[in-house]
Amino acid sequence: MLERSDSDARSPLRRGWIFAGALLLTGLACAFAFWLGAWGFDFRRYSQHEGRLHRLVVQHPTRDRVERGLADEGSPLIEAPEGPVALEKAARSLGGRKAEEVLEKGRRWPTTRVFRAGDMLYFLYFDGDDLLQDYTCVSG
Repeated sequence: MLERSDSDARSPLRRGWIFAGALLLTGLACAFAFWLGAWGFDFRRYSQHEGRLHRLVVQHPTRDRVERGLADEGSPLIEAPEGPVALEKAARSLGGRKAEEVLEKGRRWPTTRVFRAGDMLYFLYFDGDDLLQDYTCVSG
C-alpha cells in the first residue's frame, strides 16, 4: 500500500521528457515566427524599392534629373563606371548575386550609375540620349 508503483517511479522522467519536448516545440515555433517576420520585412523592403525604380523607368527621366533627385533625398552617387573594365569591377564588387545581371544590362546601355539608397544599391542604366532605360536593385 505504501510502496510506489512503477508508473509513479517513471513519472518525473516522463514529465522531464514532456517538458523538454514542449520547450523544443516552443523554440522551433519562435524561430519560425522570427524567420517568417524577417522574410516578410525583406520582401516588403525589396518590393518597395523595385516598385519605385519601375515607376521611375517608365518616366524615362534624364540622367541629370535622376542624379539630382536621388542626391536631394539622400541617395548619393557612389560609382560611375566608364568602360567595360570599370563596369566589371563595379558589378563584381557591388552587384553581389546580381553581378551577371548588372554586367548584361551595363553592356547593353552606354551609361551606368550606382546609387546607395539606404541599405539598397541602385544600378541605373541610361541610353545614348542620357534617358533612364533600366535598373537593377541590389541589397547592399
